[in-house]
Amino acid sequence: MNKRSALIALSLTALLVACGKQEAAPSAMSAAPAAISKIVVGLDDNFPPMGFRDEKNELVGFDIDMAREAAKRIGVEVDFKPIDWSAKEAELAGKRVDVLWNGLTITEERKKNIDFTAPYMENHQIVVVGGASDVKTKADLAGKVVGAQEGSSAVDAVKKDAAVFQSFKELKTFGDNVTALMDLATGRLDAVVVDEVVGRYYVAKKPQDYAVLDEHFGTEDYGVGVRQGDTDLLSRLDKALADMKQDGTAATIATQWFGKDITK
Repeated sequence: MNKRSALIALSLTALLVACGKQEAAPSAMSAAPAAISKIVVGLDDNFPPMGFRDEKNELVGFDIDMAREAAKRIGVEVDFKPIDWSAKEAELAGKRVDVLWNGLTITEERKKNIDFTAPYMENHQIVVVGGASDVKTKADLAGKVVGAQEGSSAVDAVKKDAAVFQSFKELKTFGDNVTALMDLATGRLDAVVVDEVVGRYYVAKKPQDYAVLDEHFGTEDYGVGVRQGDTDLLSRLDKALADMKQDGTAATIATQWFGKDITK
């Protein structure tokens, strides 16, 4: 090889090395996680008083206020996206929403597909009947048609009490609790099993139409559902909720919606 050829070969080698280094840099940069600037909250927008539409068709509710405050504390924008609640896990896993925040009960079954924050509220699955109903206990539900929201923890709670569940004439599911309670009011159902926060909200509005049994289908905790593996968002939400509890903000929001602090 003459001097000229050697010089050309050396130049080409240097050029290839330089290109290789330039190509490697973007790859290293792209591996860094992007900063979160917005979270999309999936919810059932017909679930008062947790999340629902007011007379102006605007989303309001206890969980709406809690989510907005938490988002402000972690420095991100928040969008609310109504979803089919029975498909909530698929919406979360498919990254169409970032969190599920709408009276979501923490269960062992759901933990298989969802990561949860620490509980922020305690709830019961209560039994609501008509104001003039002769149903006074869970045993009186034998041979009755009972309603519940499809995909809700109410269905799981009822089925867990196998003896009572098997005594029903039918367990009828609905897309939302409001429709189930309307069917109860018109006599198409004998009872509705529903989250206490929702049931008592409606009973308080129409005490002559509804009554609540002393017995219920168990105690449960509400948490915010986060996509599995999203540890950064989970830890930030946990801290925001803990701080809101500590400084009294959560209690203030709860009192505005429930008349007292029912946060955990």
